[in-house]
Amino acid sequence: MPSYSLLYEKDHLHGKNQKEPEKNDQPDFFADLNLDQIVKAVTAGRKEYQLAPFFYQPLRDPDAVNYRQEVIRDLENNSLRTKIQLFAGKMREVRALAATKKLEYEYHKKGWFLEAALLYCEVVETLTRDLQKARLNSRGLSMFREYMGTYISASNFRSLSYSARNVKTAMADIKYDVILQSGKFTVKPHAEEADYSIEIEEVFKKFKRDDAQEYLVKFHEKRGMNHIEAKTLEFVAKLFPEPFSALDIFCLQHQSFIDHVIQSFDREIQFYLSYLDAIAELKQRGLSFCYPRVSVSDKEEQLIDGFDLALARVLSSQDQTVICNDFFLKDQERIIVVTGPNQGGKTTFARMFGQVHYLAALGLPVPGKEARLFLPDHILTHFERQEEAGNLRSKLEDDLSRAHEILLSTSSDSLLVLNEIFSSTTFKDALYLSQRIRTQIMKFDALCVWVTFIDELTDYPDKLVSMAATVRSGESNDRTFKVVRKPADGLAYALSLAKKYRLTSEDIRESIR
Repeated sequence: MPSYSLLYEKDHLHGKNQKEPEKNDQPDFFADLNLDQIVKAVTAGRKEYQLAPFFYQPLRDPDAVNYRQEVIRDLENNSLRTKIQLFAGKMREVRALAATKKLEYEYHKKGWFLEAALLYCEVVETLTRDLQKARLNSRGLSMFREYMGTYISASNFRSLSYSARNVKTAMADIKYDVILQSGKFTVKPHAEEADYSIEIEEVFKKFKRDDAQEYLVKFHEKRGMNHIEAKTLEFVAKLFPEPFSALDIFCLQHQSFIDHVIQSFDREIQFYLSYLDAIAELKQRGLSFCYPRVSVSDKEEQLIDGFDLALARVLSSQDQTVICNDFFLKDQERIIVVTGPNQGGKTTFARMFGQVHYLAALGLPVPGKEARLFLPDHILTHFERQEEAGNLRSKLEDDLSRAHEILLSTSSDSLLVLNEIFSSTTFKDALYLSQRIRTQIMKFDALCVWVTFIDELTDYPDKLVSMAATVRSGESNDRTFKVVRKPADGLAYALSLAKKYRLTSEDIRESIR
């Protein structure tokens, strides 16, 4: 049985796909980075495909990432994507027609099963023709096109298609009459009789003045069948045993007619289509997405015009502007320390940093015009949490415990996102604890972005990069939400916040007056 996956390239050395068992639980850091919101938005309306586990399994092999990037580049061809979306829609119909368990009557079930098989054959043949005409550059879609060409030429598919069409033709040739009498009906083979309708129309044609109103009632096609219809069908089966016997044999021989490779493709292609659909509106608004160059050895990184994807979706829905930011790491730089005013975009920057690394590891385009990123083995986050009544530990103790767990899990290939830790203790203690953690992270040589109110953490220039959220010059000190490489300036901008919300002593006195 051929092995194929649109998400995992085949390991030719061992003859199997580089695929691990699916994970049904989202990673611990998802909520901190708002990746849970992104996955929820991307997979909305596609519940039947169970796509979430695909987003829980990042890759660490650059070639495996490139394998996915090739596929999604091919799917940026609107014509090809439209044809595959039509295929997906038809396959959804096939599954609906084949789902006959809820139907009560035997031949009612078998009739819809036959229709499902016929539609399946048509859909498969159409997709094969479309793929053969398409210009494909990806290994994934090219291998699937080759498989489809072989599949429709094989005896199993030809037998399915031939048998389904023959049974359908035989069933369509059945003609019978239903004789209605008081309280009962009779079913008998159709008897040829003279059709007087044409003669009657011709006689009354001379009386026609204007087009008559249409009084014919249209019956809508439905899957349900009442007991009278079922009994009628039972009588018809007795009158015409051969076509119904052929239907019985067909349903028995082709109980599972959907090929497992095509079924897998139908699900896995949604991983790409769902993401492309989710970012389409943002691209129309002028936001950029790019295919990052990825590595597991080079930690020199760069992102141009990146943004928080979850926040961008919210802002775009409200017709607000999305602010983009850059960062880069060169030589031995590993830790970005972000300082600046409250509500200045520091946490958003940190989330963006984590998001682009994770999306890159999924093989998806990342927010930005250009990116060069490292593929981490783990992403570890520490964001501030609200104190819980049932938690007997103090907030400081909880911060220390979580920081300890993070350091135990950190390796030289890990990526850390730390946001405002130790904010509940004194500045002196927070500085001491933060410096100890910083030392451990530098020993690991791990990548890290650290949002903090402690400017003194930036005093290690070889390994550290100081970035700060900026404000517009002047009395307003309005936030620009731009985070740039610059020394920490020691300003908390508390006064500007107080002015913004009219909480200065003058504002309060004026309010009282």
